[in-house]
Amino acid sequence: MKFRRPRLKAKPLATSILVWVLCILVLTVTLGGFLYSRISNESLSREYQLRALGIATTVAQMPEVVAAVQSGDPQHVLQDVATRVQAQAQPDYVVISDRNGVRYSHPNPDLIGRTLEEPVAVLDGQSHVGTDSGSLGASANAKAPVRSADGRVIGQVSVGILETVENDEVTQQIWLIAAYSAVVLLISGAGSILLARRIKRVTFDLEPAEIASLLQEREALLHGIKEAMIGVDDDGCVTVINAEARRLLHLDGSILGGRLESLLPVGRLRDVLSGKVAGADQVVITDDALLVVNRMPVNLGGRSIGAVVTLRDRTEVEDLVRDLRSVRGLMEALRAQEHEYANRLHVVDGLLEMGELDKARSFVSTISDTSRSLGEGLRARLEPPELAALLFAKITVAAEQDVLVTVTDDSQLRQPFLETQALVTIIGNLLDNAVDAVAAEPSPREVTIHLDDSSGIFISVTDSGPGVPASKIHEITTDGYTTKDSQPGMRRGIGLALVARIVHRSGGTMDVFPGPGGRFEVWIPAPEADEALPTSFPAEMKNV
Repeated sequence: MKFRRPRLKAKPLATSILVWVLCILVLTVTLGGFLYSRISNESLSREYQLRALGIATTVAQMPEVVAAVQSGDPQHVLQDVATRVQAQAQPDYVVISDRNGVRYSHPNPDLIGRTLEEPVAVLDGQSHVGTDSGSLGASANAKAPVRSADGRVIGQVSVGILETVENDEVTQQIWLIAAYSAVVLLISGAGSILLARRIKRVTFDLEPAEIASLLQEREALLHGIKEAMIGVDDDGCVTVINAEARRLLHLDGSILGGRLESLLPVGRLRDVLSGKVAGADQVVITDDALLVVNRMPVNLGGRSIGAVVTLRDRTEVEDLVRDLRSVRGLMEALRAQEHEYANRLHVVDGLLEMGELDKARSFVSTISDTSRSLGEGLRARLEPPELAALLFAKITVAAEQDVLVTVTDDSQLRQPFLETQALVTIIGNLLDNAVDAVAAEPSPREVTIHLDDSSGIFISVTDSGPGVPASKIHEITTDGYTTKDSQPGMRRGIGLALVARIVHRSGGTMDVFPGPGGRFEVWIPAPEADEALPTSFPAEMKNV
């Protein structure tokens, strides 16, 4: 499968981050510096106006100034006062005039005695501040009234600080802002490079275009494969899941980010998916499927990032395998019968050759009655006929292994309410396990089965083998648990798990007793009048 990748070569991630961060910083710093300059300039102008107002008010309240203005300053003392104030408070000018605007002081002596170009602003009795465009240039200006003893306005004191002084201070602040901005840009550039390297390390040196391409490929592969797949991180949270996994695990709604412990019930399935039960091709039986689960840890860049779990639905395949095994079992039974009948025919042939006709007739009659009586006896006491046929075949195959399988004389199962296939699965698996358990033991090798339908269905299978250790009783019905050697094409550890599922779904119980000697007892209660047992079971729950 080939995926389209971006044609244009994108800039490296580190370069892109650096360029974008620097552009954003330059823009924001420029705008910030401009706004700061405007605000600082206005604030500074206001500050100078208030400073000028303080000086003007102080001068206007000086007794000597009041007296000189009221008398018309015959001694020319106001120019000296203004010069002294300029030297001490350092305004750029101090102009004192009467209410008619005639100047008594001015930095330019030629203007003393001349009238102001603008009207006297303080005739309303109030102080005024603002920007004044006078003969010395634009300035932050304040005007304060000079009052006589009776409170009448008799003159004006105008104090100003030229804008050149303000501009010099603003220029100093702009240089500080520029220096600060340069430092911020340098730090941000270095931070951008470190951030880019960190992102590259986290993304395993992949560029954004490569990450996007991998995402497309992952989505295509994830939902394009038939097998179910789940990805989990190191904390057990689901990171990816495809539709097949949702179907097999019956998961709906929002799954990503959820923990396996909260999504799945307690049991073998959750233990296998979470890694508590390790191993390849773990068999897990659910209520409606037989799954083969593999969990593979994922390491990338030398560190663990979680695990990928694949689930294969082997229900149909295992069904075919079980059917083939059933056919093979039937063939083994037929082969055993053929071998036995061939030996008997040799006996008959020998008796006939020796002329022992009566003994030959008696021998044939005996073996015919024995075989017929066994089959007819099972058929008369057991329903359905498939169950009688199963027991007859199991008895024959076990005899080939020198194992005696006995159905108790008081066994009967005439009207089973359980589905035939489920009943055959239970009895077939229990008998197979019992025969396998005693086949390798010394004589006597005996297996006994008892069936009873007096109060529900009761099945008891005992054998002369070593039995189940007491410590393993609770594990023996777990999916995949087995003590037998594996066989090619055949999965072990399924039979008793299937039996346990069927019994549980039917509302019954299965008891396993510790050895020596194997003993399994199954009891399934009869349904009430208004209750019905399941009429069908999962397809994989067949005789194994």
